[in-house]
Amino acid sequence: MKAIGLPISAINLMGYFKAMVSVAFMGRLGRLELAGGALAVGFTNITGYSVLAGLAMGMEPICSQAFGSGNLPLAARTLRRTILMLLAASVPIAILWINLQAVMLAIHQDPDIARVAARYCRFALPDLAANSLLHPARIYLRSKGMPCPLMWCLFLAFALHVPLTAVLSSTLGVAGVAIATCITNFDTIIFLRAYVAFAGISDEPTYAPLPPSPTSAPSIKPMAEWASLLRLALPSCFGVCLEWWWYELMTMASGYLSKPRVTLATSAIVIQTTSLMYTLPVTLSASVSARIGNELGAGRPWKARAAAAAAMGLAVFGSCLGLLGTILGREAWGRVFTKDVEVLQLTKTVLPVIGLCELANCPQTTGCGVLRGSARPAVGATINLYSFYLVGAPVAAVLAFGLDLGFVGLCLGLLAAQAVCAISVVTVTCNTDWEREASKAVALAGKGEALLEGPIGMAQEEGGTLKEVLC
Repeated sequence: MKAIGLPISAINLMGYFKAMVSVAFMGRLGRLELAGGALAVGFTNITGYSVLAGLAMGMEPICSQAFGSGNLPLAARTLRRTILMLLAASVPIAILWINLQAVMLAIHQDPDIARVAARYCRFALPDLAANSLLHPARIYLRSKGMPCPLMWCLFLAFALHVPLTAVLSSTLGVAGVAIATCITNFDTIIFLRAYVAFAGISDEPTYAPLPPSPTSAPSIKPMAEWASLLRLALPSCFGVCLEWWWYELMTMASGYLSKPRVTLATSAIVIQTTSLMYTLPVTLSASVSARIGNELGAGRPWKARAAAAAAMGLAVFGSCLGLLGTILGREAWGRVFTKDVEVLQLTKTVLPVIGLCELANCPQTTGCGVLRGSARPAVGATINLYSFYLVGAPVAAVLAFGLDLGFVGLCLGLLAAQAVCAISVVTVTCNTDWEREASKAVALAGKGEALLEGPIGMAQEEGGTLKEVLC
């Protein structure tokens, strides 16, 4: 898991720093620009990026289990279909982004903030196409156990992102920040295409499957493969969106509190803080998902169980580090983004609460990776639904608006949601029947049939590659 996790951690940190650079430059433009940019980032996350990321995750159990079983053609077909699915989903999302200002005014957001947010959104439209390619490529390489090529490409693109954002934001304002983000993502795609063309990516599966089973299963028809992908993509999307939406709806709710420019600016800083802390659990989640999928596909449920146990142990350790960081660094952290006294004071107050949220967030996010790797995204989606919306949302509404705790009340609602979610996910993970999950992997991504009286055998076959898809 370390071999997969370290490059993924670097990828996530670069993604975080890229977003932090954008928010920092918007903060330098002024309070209005920071508030409008925060509203735009929240809206694009709710309606666009969360949807694309969630849909792409539907390919993760198929690809990881396919690589584990040696079914390389299925992994390549799943990659192509996921890209097509995301591009199709980007069309209605783009239409919605174009009409952002009208939507914000209809729900009574501040007109000046809505105008700035709409300008950001219009210039972020090309980023939908970039993410439709990047998300599937990232999951494909991760499932194959080879995230390093993407890590180096992202590193090079990020090196160009900082000066690019500085130049464009100084000349075009908030629009320049959006344009710089789009260019950076397209740079990543170009660098990855060049890497594949000149350096190449091995076609050999990282995790060698067991010997082939004596009985071969019939080939799955294309429509059945599409059905399997959609069956996993839709609940994956639902689960991801439910959690993302809660964070971004918290940002939008901040606009209805007293002093909306202060609360929205603070919300932007809080989102960046949670994004930084999120890099560890999302790394563990991605790593354990790939490992579990590979081992279940190869018919080794005992190794899948070991990967889950190791990841959950690391999650508990990481959550304690997150809490410690928010308590000790709460005064200095806000100054990275702004010099506004009111924003800094509110940020100092809520950061310890966000640290407590991390105590639950890290184990629950890692547990969701266990569910993804074992092709159970619907379970995670159900847990997110009742945790964030049947528990967290009512608590936040009562505390923030009923008891007039303001933004602190919204953060306490998040804490309640994370606690319930963590308890539920950990319970499901501990009660997993790994032999049964390995048996299900045969039907989803295997190439043979075997009774689960011992290790499940799989066959290896040469198939399509990432290079063919990018070409």
